[in-house]
Amino acid sequence: MDWNQIVEKVTPYIVKINTPEGHGTGFLCVYNEDHSMCGIATAHHVVAHADEWQHPLRITNLSTEKTYFAKESERVILLDADRDSAVILLFQAHLQFPEILIPLLPADRILPIGVEVGWLGFPNIDPQTMCFFSGNVSARKPSAYLIDGVAINGVSGGPVLYSTATEGIQIVGSISAYMPNRASTGVLPGLCVAQDVSHFNTTARYIKSADDAKRKKLEEAQQDRPTTAISEFSGPA
Repeated sequence: MDWNQIVEKVTPYIVKINTPEGHGTGFLCVYNEDHSMCGIATAHHVVAHADEWQHPLRITNLSTEKTYFAKESERVILLDADRDSAVILLFQAHLQFPEILIPLLPADRILPIGVEVGWLGFPNIDPQTMCFFSGNVSARKPSAYLIDGVAINGVSGGPVLYSTATEGIQIVGSISAYMPNRASTGVLPGLCVAQDVSHFNTTARYIKSADDAKRKKLEEAQQDRPTTAISEFSGPA
């Protein structure tokens, strides 16, 4: 699949996240069982200050032209500062994403060095326009990748994408930072840092466990419900 086809397929899952301090990028990463709730993945540093100070988030899905102002009481943010990752839990109806998720790279998979990846986000130089970037994996770090590419402010939290003919499109991480090469003569091109999907996979397992517990509780309640004999409702013979 060509990059233009990948971008077209993934675009409906991308959101722009505005906070009182600035903006970043996010993407749909998880649903609960009945799809009433969704999880939006982003970078920890995009939403950490707003979460700490209970500020609202303005989340915009440009594909549907829907914007939702998520007050502190209307959301839950699961944070992982060590991995610069976060998941914002919201009601799906507010933004209306596609029903089928773009799969996350399995927890036991690691991308090999040299493969090409791409990422999407809203750079500060043109914050109203979603832009595409690409590069090759340069190195693997604990819970992260170094990528031969750029990451501009505003793209933080955007999905890092990988695709093969057999497995299709997978989300392998989220943009975290850019490390410039600071030489004595100035700032030279550096490397992009992308966190892997560890926190997002953990969140998906947590939501599945909550769904399983809820289902089990309902099943037990139905089994314990007393039954009334049919004869009590029967009319005269």
